[in-house]
Amino acid sequence: MAVIALAGGLGAPGVTTAAMALLMTWPLAEGQRVVLAEADPDGGAILPGALQGTLDSSRGMRNLAVAGRQGQLGEAFWRQLVDVTDEGTRDRLVLPGLYDPGHASTMEPVWKPLANMFAGIEAHQHDVLVDLGRRGAFGASAVLAQRADVVLMLARTTLRSLQSAQVRLNALREFLGGGAELGLLLVDEGPFSKEEVRRTLEVPVTAVLPWRPKEAKVLSDGAEQPRKFESSELMRSARSAAVRVQELVAVRRSRLALPSPTTRMVADAR
Repeated sequence: MAVIALAGGLGAPGVTTAAMALLMTWPLAEGQRVVLAEADPDGGAILPGALQGTLDSSRGMRNLAVAGRQGQLGEAFWRQLVDVTDEGTRDRLVLPGLYDPGHASTMEPVWKPLANMFAGIEAHQHDVLVDLGRRGAFGASAVLAQRADVVLMLARTTLRSLQSAQVRLNALREFLGGGAELGLLLVDEGPFSKEEVRRTLEVPVTAVLPWRPKEAKVLSDGAEQPRKFESSELMRSARSAAVRVQELVAVRRSRLALPSPTTRMVADAR
């Protein structure tokens, strides 16, 4: 299956909110699952945010640091996953992030084996969305971006956000070396058009999400869902973005002559 890393920068909208939108709209064929891994070194936001503190911090990334030292990373990983579906279907899962940023240093020896695990999770019929936050695409956790199929830089269509994205994109181009497909996921809050952004930053715009703070708070803070939330403009756009990302994975697999199990998923989603 596929590994998709999401990263942000100064002035970027919430990477976790966008990742949650993709998680909840990710097209799944029968027997397939998707996992959102909160790998932000600054700490996770889903447990106190979207899940409203209904679960304690007993599960999550920090446990993988201990398991990694004991050579039990693979076994421990599956025990940390939280089902975020109302139906309990366990096809949309979250690996909660660090609850204390001070624990980030304990993860440094684990990022590489975790990246390798994500890259090999295909046998389990899982796609993985990796939330790298605003600085996780660089430093010790950057290997998660390096091993991904697609890396998406999230930015608002404002000058401040786009300037920050440009600096990070330049660094990512050099770091990734053409291995992963690189794209922009824009939030349409500012004055710049998709085409202007594409021309200036010289990176394909994978998708554009509308600026809808009220709808976004359902995903970021567990706010009460507005009427017809699932068919709202934000969620419709996220659904289209998810399909486009799967198409990017297929492009990369074709370019590298790798098997592309996501191709059938894209077809099923249409």
